[in-house]
Amino acid sequence: MTTRRRLLQLATCTLAAPALPRLARAQAWPARQPIRAVIPFTAGSSVDVVGRIVLDPLASQLGQTIVVENRGGAGGTIGSAMVAKAEPDGYTLLVQASAHSAATAAYPGISYDVANDFAPVIPFGTIPNVTVVAPGRGIRTLKELVAAGKSGSLTFASAGIGSATHWAAERLRLSAGFQAVHVPFRGGVEGLTEVMAGRVDFFCVGISSALGFIRDGRLVPLAVSSRTRSTALPDVPTTLEAGYPDSDYTYWMGMLIAAATPRAIVERLYQETRVALALPAVVEKFKPQGIEPMPLTPAEFDALIRKEIVANVALVKAAGLKFN
Repeated sequence: MTTRRRLLQLATCTLAAPALPRLARAQAWPARQPIRAVIPFTAGSSVDVVGRIVLDPLASQLGQTIVVENRGGAGGTIGSAMVAKAEPDGYTLLVQASAHSAATAAYPGISYDVANDFAPVIPFGTIPNVTVVAPGRGIRTLKELVAAGKSGSLTFASAGIGSATHWAAERLRLSAGFQAVHVPFRGGVEGLTEVMAGRVDFFCVGISSALGFIRDGRLVPLAVSSRTRSTALPDVPTTLEAGYPDSDYTYWMGMLIAAATPRAIVERLYQETRVALALPAVVEKFKPQGIEPMPLTPAEFDALIRKEIVANVALVKAAGLKFN
């Protein structure tokens, strides 16, 4: 063997060496416990409810414990930042929602890059937001709420600036042409409490969080934000049916992971979560939550998020929203 050939072989081995430990880790994953799943909203929120439904069978399939950590606040950006900075070894997952793609527009100073610091794995599905008010308000239709907003001052709750609950309300407000003061909370549960108490006027919240309160009469549902009616609330019209174009909002929930995670781990997570989502027990638990399937590959999920980032920046400009 010539000296030149030996030098080329040595150079090739040197370049490949750093990848070998990563490849070995990916092949062995998951080899230790626990896997941590960060949910950047409070316990009892729609993301939390849906996330736990999926994570339970996923843990069994992987043969490892998945520990849920609720790190709410700042529209989901606190928990997301933790995952962006986590070791990209497959042991820290992010269960997020549409708030993820809104973060760039709502929080210009965030410490992470929404598009490039995460590897989208899989969406769990979509869930309509439902606009709710307290019975004592005397409002029974969305048109009555809009009329109240045009004739006076309304307040609306959200699970934080840039959250799906915030964005759904802003799309509705912009389409219907009324003003309302945004009152952000750390999570959906706090917002629901304030609306039921009559201290905040309305809330565009995920159905899974509000359904129990609607059924026991503590909240009145006015409209859902999906393009078609929800199977969970079939008698409640959509915001589009109520006559407000472009007021619909796609509220997805799903799993992401740090961008540098080996692709073999991302693919394994994708395949295992697909299996979990198809389990009869999961499908049955999803039905009363009004969750609709959203079958996207990791690449398709990534493309959706990037498209939404652009759309959300445009929404902020159109609505004249100002964020620090």
